[in-house]
Amino acid sequence: MNVRSKTVEDVDPVTMTVTANYLVTVSREMGRAMQDTAYSPIFNEALDFSCAVFDDDGEMIGQGEFCPAQLGATTMALRWIIDEFGLDSLREGDVFLHNDPFSGMNHLPEHMVVKAVFHEGRRVGIVACIGHMAEVGGLAPGGFPGDAQEVFHEGLRIPPVKIMKQGVEDQDLWRLILANGRTPRVTAGDLRAMIGSLNVGERRLLEVVRRHGFERFKEITEALKSYSERRMRAAIGELPKGTYVADEYIIDNDGWLDEPGKIRVAMTVEDDRIIADFTGSDPQRRGSCNCTLVATVSAVYNAVLHMTDPDIPSNTGRYRPIEIIAPPGTVVNATFPASTVGGNSEVHPHLVTLIWKAMAEAVPDKVGAAGSETAMLVTYGGVDPRSGEMFSNLIIEGQGYGGKAVGDGWDAITVPNSNCVVTPIEIYETRYPLLHHKFSLNVGSGGAGRSRGGLGSIREIELQSPMTFSCYHSSERIYPWGLFDGERGTLSSFTVKAPGDAGYENFKQRYGVRCAGKFTNVHLDAGAHLRLTVGGGGGYGKASERDIENIAVDLLEGFCDEDQVRHAYPAQFDAAIRRRDQLLAELRERSQW
Repeated sequence: MNVRSKTVEDVDPVTMTVTANYLVTVSREMGRAMQDTAYSPIFNEALDFSCAVFDDDGEMIGQGEFCPAQLGATTMALRWIIDEFGLDSLREGDVFLHNDPFSGMNHLPEHMVVKAVFHEGRRVGIVACIGHMAEVGGLAPGGFPGDAQEVFHEGLRIPPVKIMKQGVEDQDLWRLILANGRTPRVTAGDLRAMIGSLNVGERRLLEVVRRHGFERFKEITEALKSYSERRMRAAIGELPKGTYVADEYIIDNDGWLDEPGKIRVAMTVEDDRIIADFTGSDPQRRGSCNCTLVATVSAVYNAVLHMTDPDIPSNTGRYRPIEIIAPPGTVVNATFPASTVGGNSEVHPHLVTLIWKAMAEAVPDKVGAAGSETAMLVTYGGVDPRSGEMFSNLIIEGQGYGGKAVGDGWDAITVPNSNCVVTPIEIYETRYPLLHHKFSLNVGSGGAGRSRGGLGSIREIELQSPMTFSCYHSSERIYPWGLFDGERGTLSSFTVKAPGDAGYENFKQRYGVRCAGKFTNVHLDAGAHLRLTVGGGGGYGKASERDIENIAVDLLEGFCDEDQVRHAYPAQFDAAIRRRDQLLAELRERSQW
């Protein structure tokens, strides 16, 4: 039987919908197992991982709502393994491990584990998990050397290898991996949590295969992929046809050369496909701001999914109508041995908003202004005086999103390529020798507009023991833009007050690093204070059109102060103050017993 000849009409919509939801649920359950058993806060708190299910040919048939930065890797990294080794290399009980950014991954800290699922001796599917490891060796504890110049600075590069063979761990490979990181106990726990998630996916996939039989299950998933493709082509067909271009400086610097970088994208919408062409973007840089092809593909998928139908089932079919042109040797498709650790995390979100800027005139109600587009990636490591163990971790902060047609930008939510959760203060302080003095919204940081930009955050911490810090953050010089006459957002910064210093300075001022927001291994003593300031997003629409009620509520909630309102909304200032006072009086009256 040629199941690929089956059409959507051959499978009833109820069966197809139930199966699609089941496969997403399998991915979610894999993720839950990963979260519950992992050692690192980046997994069990920040949730920086993705899980997916593939058919027996390696095409994705289900994915949970995890990390958009990994959208491209889930579809491309497995294909890389198959193209290099063949499908038959995926034997029962084998687990492949892979983190090579030049073999289908998005950047080196992301590790992917893959396992084929067998029923009665036949391969019936594949399950995979991608996770951002908190320790990967290399120059910097935490895996973000901000001034790295080649992939070898970033950490241990692992091509596709079998970490398990026929259900047995390859102890020599495990020893090699764990010997090249600062936190072997934690790394081993995280890798085993990832492998454990595959076992959950394997059990759940076998349940649905046994229920339908493999041939029928294959018919259903082939129809499901065709259905998603048809839905995506229809959604693209509703977009205005034409070519839309944005050409902007979006890279502050590369960590080595303190000069900005420009990216150009031309989005061409045809009847049933969309093409993102990055021809004309800057050549790849010496520093770590470069994107792998996979990172750029992920950014395009991310941006297009926001502009189309969010309910299209998540599988290979929905990506078929999306084409990407990214010339090799540019910042959007760097070639070996370029450093790419920063491109995936910090350039990806800028690519998303650059695409939105290009498409703004065509679909103004489906895009937003630029956010600060930085996760403020601060990594640190040392020896915990409480346990005597080495530690390594990274901070992922929330940003202010850009305003949009339907409302204000989100406040202190992680960048659009992450879907991650800001780790609670209690976790940082119990797991690491850190003390918080402040963690708050960055008041007034959102750009003015009919819909204001979202607010960033401010974190102030004091070190309880000596440790080494590295950083990769963007938006230190280039402001988040507004749309449709909205005002620009605000910049981000990472500053330090060493013991004995009078005030805060950035790391370039204090320690002479090449770039204030991108550096590696600055040693800080106990008692040093750090301030992580994340900017707010750009505004959407004219500030003069902002509703007085919204301004008054912002004042009441403390999202801005009177001076900021007087400057940003002079025409509405007096009315907003009166309305704020009325709302406050009403609250006080209701609170009286």
